[in-house]
Amino acid sequence: MPHKTAKPAAKATVAKPAAAKASAAKPVAPKAPVAAAPAKAPVAAAKPAVKAAAPAPKVEEKKVVTQRQGFKANEFVVYPAHGVGQILAIEEQEIAGAKLELFVINFIKDKMTLRVPTAKVANVGMRKLSDPALVKKALETLKGRARVKRTMWSRRAQEYEAKINSGDIVAIAEVVRDLYRSESQPEQSYSERQLYEAALDRLSREIAVVQHSTETEAVKEIEAQLAKSPRRTNAKAEAAEGEGEADADGDTDGDDTAVADEAA
Repeated sequence: MPHKTAKPAAKATVAKPAAAKASAAKPVAPKAPVAAAPAKAPVAAAKPAVKAAAPAPKVEEKKVVTQRQGFKANEFVVYPAHGVGQILAIEEQEIAGAKLELFVINFIKDKMTLRVPTAKVANVGMRKLSDPALVKKALETLKGRARVKRTMWSRRAQEYEAKINSGDIVAIAEVVRDLYRSESQPEQSYSERQLYEAALDRLSREIAVVQHSTETEAVKEIEAQLAKSPRRTNAKAEAAEGEGEADADGDTDGDDTAVADEAA
């Protein structure tokens, strides 16, 4: 009996090493916890495409022009229909799709600015100021005897206007001479006075600019020359000296007092 009980004890001792082996077995490393996938960042809403700004138009640099057709900026010129003016600038403008170069002319007394195409200055008769010799000739013309045609006033008025607007300083002086009335002579009609003052204004303005004087001084000089001209006070004296006396141009010497159809 004692021997039988010893075997089970031996079995028991044998079983322990097995258990020990089991316990001695390498422990299995625990699996690392799987990290949760990071949450995706919220996708921002797509912004609407911004239209590209239109490129700014190119600004063309304007070339500063100082001279054209023999005329310079800041120069005084004579424009037949308006008299003496000053060129402020020479500029380029687009008119009806075409580019034009223009003289910008200022008429100070008339408070007016005129733009004249540079290519048409010859057609409109624009010219430079008269030289001193021509001014002297115009002043000498004032001392001559008035020459008045024996025609209707309306026709003569048209001829006077044509001379005034011709831009010819000597022709304008002739109008001043022919329409001038001294204090001892008969008064002028309204239309005569208007033409006389227009011619006197054109003449005095040009003389003033050429001589670097004022218009008042120029007018005094013109009137001084007119005072030297021979004058006849009435039609009777004119007839006594020879009615119908004409010069080479068909004009008669004397004033317009004998014309009965004077139009006011």
